[in-house]
Amino acid sequence: MLYYLLTPLSDGGDVFNLFRYITFRAGGAFFTALVFAFLFGRPLINKLRMMGGAQPIYEDAPETHQSKAGTPTMGGVLILGALVVSVLLWARLSNPFVLAVLAVTLGFGLIGFVDDFKKVTKSDNKGISGTLRLIIGFAIALVASWVMVAYQPDGLQNAIAMPILKDALLSAGIFFIPFAMLVIVGSANAVNLTDGLDGLAIMPVMIAAGSLGVIAYVVGRSDFTEYLQIHYVPGTGEITVITAAVIGAGLGFLWYNAPPAMVFMGDTGSLGLGGCLGAIAVATKHEIVWAVIGGLFVLEAVSVIVQVASFKLTGKRVFRMAPIHHHFEKKGWAEPTVVIRFWIIALILALIGLASLKLR
Repeated sequence: MLYYLLTPLSDGGDVFNLFRYITFRAGGAFFTALVFAFLFGRPLINKLRMMGGAQPIYEDAPETHQSKAGTPTMGGVLILGALVVSVLLWARLSNPFVLAVLAVTLGFGLIGFVDDFKKVTKSDNKGISGTLRLIIGFAIALVASWVMVAYQPDGLQNAIAMPILKDALLSAGIFFIPFAMLVIVGSANAVNLTDGLDGLAIMPVMIAAGSLGVIAYVVGRSDFTEYLQIHYVPGTGEITVITAAVIGAGLGFLWYNAPPAMVFMGDTGSLGLGGCLGAIAVATKHEIVWAVIGGLFVLEAVSVIVQVASFKLTGKRVFRMAPIHHHFEKKGWAEPTVVIRFWIIALILALIGLASLKLR
C-alpha cells in the first residue's frame, strides 16, 4: 500500500524514493510486524484466557507437559495478524507471487483456526478430521501452484531446479503441479508436527524464513542469478517483504512463547507458517533446497511416518514417542535442552542450504 501511495511523490532523490527498494520495505515490514506482536500479544492472551481457549494436553504426553494445562492456544492469530498487516502495508500487492504466498498462508491459517477452535470448545485433541484438512489444503495448494507456475519463465515452468548442478532442470511435465502441491501441504503439516514444545517451532520457522528470504531476493535479480549461475524468476524478490514480516512476527510471538510459554501458536500458526514457507520454495524454484533448509521439519514428519508404519507393520515402535522431540524428552532430556539443540540443527541446515547458492 505504501509503495503505491508514496513512490509517485518521489522525484528520485528524496525519502519517498526509498519505498522503491525491496530491502527498505522488508525492513519496514519486519519492524511493523514486531511492534504489532508486542502491542497486541498481551491483550490477545488475556482474551484467549477469558474465552477459555486452553490447549488440551494429550494423556500420553511427557509428564512435564501436564503442568502446561490451561495455557491458551491459537496464538497463531497474533503471528498471522502481524504478518498480514505488514505485508499489506509494505509489499507490492500487484505481485502475483506475493498474492499467492499470502493466500496460502491465510488459507492454511484458517484451516488451523477452525481446528484449534473445535479443539478448545470441545476440550479434546481431535479437531477437524485429518482427511478434510488434507482435502482443503491440497485444494488451496493447487490454485496457488497453478498461479505461481503461470507467472514463472517458460523455461522453468513445470521443471524442478536441481541444486549444485549448473543450469540443471528436471522436467516434471504434468506432474509438477502435484509435486508443488505436495511441497506446500507437506511443509504445512511438517511445521505443525514440530510445534510441540515451548519455542521449538517458531525459531526454526524464522531461520527458514530468513534463508528463503535471501533466496527470493537473489532469484528475483538477474545480476545476482547470472553471477551465481542459478535460475532467474522475475518478481520473486518481492517475497523478501513477506519473509521479513514472518521474522518480525515470529520474534514478537517468541516473547510470549518462550519457556514457560504464556501462549501456544496452535495449528493456526503452524499450518499457516508452514504453508507460507512451502509456497515460497515453489515460487523461487528451490523446492529441493527447501528440504535441506527445512530439514528439521522433515525429520519431525519422517519420525511420525516411521513410527506409524513400524507400529502397523510390526506392532513395535521405533521411537519412545513421536514426533522425535518427544522421544528425547522421554529419554530424559530437559525441554529447554531439546529446544535449543533443535534450534542449532535448524541453523546448521539453513546454512548448508544457503551454501548451495554458491556451489555450482
